[in-house]
Amino acid sequence: MRLNMMEVDPPRRLLMGPGPVNAHPRVLRAMSAQLLGQFDPEFTAYMNETMAAYRLVFETENRWTFLIDGTARAAIEAALVSLLEPGDGVVIASCGRFGGLLTEIAERCGAEPVLVSAPWGQVVPPAEIAAAIALHKPRVFACVHGDTSTTMAQPMDGIAEACRAAGTLFYVDATATVAGMPTPADAWGADIVTGGLQKCLGGPSGIAPITISERAAERIFSRRHVEKGLAGTGGAQGTGARIASNYFDLAMIMDYWSDKRLNHHTESTTLLYGARECARLVIEEGLPARFARHALCGRAVVAGIEGMGLTVYGDKAHKMSNVTGILIPEGVDGEQVRTLMREEFSIEIGSSFGPLHGKIWRIGAMGYNATKPAVLATLAALEAVLRGVGAPVRSGGGVDAARAVFEAG
Repeated sequence: MRLNMMEVDPPRRLLMGPGPVNAHPRVLRAMSAQLLGQFDPEFTAYMNETMAAYRLVFETENRWTFLIDGTARAAIEAALVSLLEPGDGVVIASCGRFGGLLTEIAERCGAEPVLVSAPWGQVVPPAEIAAAIALHKPRVFACVHGDTSTTMAQPMDGIAEACRAAGTLFYVDATATVAGMPTPADAWGADIVTGGLQKCLGGPSGIAPITISERAAERIFSRRHVEKGLAGTGGAQGTGARIASNYFDLAMIMDYWSDKRLNHHTESTTLLYGARECARLVIEEGLPARFARHALCGRAVVAGIEGMGLTVYGDKAHKMSNVTGILIPEGVDGEQVRTLMREEFSIEIGSSFGPLHGKIWRIGAMGYNATKPAVLATLAALEAVLRGVGAPVRSGGGVDAARAVFEAG
């Protein structure tokens, strides 16, 4: 069989869905640098620099701040499988697809989840979370900060205090919000926070930042079991139940990122270069300015959607600043609109999942794409396509309303 494969030459797309977004050109350039061996002193210096940079991104003093090789879901799974063992209780705040994901992973760990739920499009009241933690005293409380399936951002008020009182570890999945909305690990009192590059950090999927408190590290190291082939090369054994995954064993990964450099896997040099550059860009811009840029673009998207006569989905008081849900108008084929935007304007917007499938579109203004030109181009294209399929939208209303938001600042 003869295979005629051409050189990779993807079309230029403006990725304005819930992620991934376009990577910053500096990130792409960093990822084109030469590979190094994983124990080369030059490379381990890059690892150390990356750890320091992500402490600033997560607003934490945590020593254990590093990267997990794998998508954002890999970091989520590493956190839960390393904290939970069979029979452990875990309280989970669930109001969208990714709260459901936390539940599924916890069940696969053999843990016993208790859900504190809210309808999609709303958030779980923190008082209900605190009450569930106080009642069940679980090993872990887990939640999603920004659930892109519903575009809602979960408030964190009072959760750390409830967790401390119950002896519970506090985990936050901040995949979609880190570097776009405040995700202050220390101020939240969170024990583990994980993120992803492909959203507000403006990089590729495939490597995920994580930060771990000393309290969580103590739990993880109590379950440390040094790989058999590495016995005698360092690393004390724990006395607790062995972590159920080898690849996602945070105890072993933390030994790898420590001064011991106890081998666990072959670090992805290319992705580490990209993650390092993502963090450099965040630090250069400054977190306050970056949060303000995302918030401004989010307000402009909302104004533009409403200026067209469309309806923003969900509880606007708790929506993410970087992703906006839009109710698909009655009689409009949502997938046809997405296809026309991609084919005619080379712009991608998102649909959604589960009970929202076919009911909303999602527009993300994140990272490199959280800019005035990207937002205005997306709104103009959406309006043009909707008019073309006969939807009743206000001509020019979306772009004009968004421009007014940008001018007001």
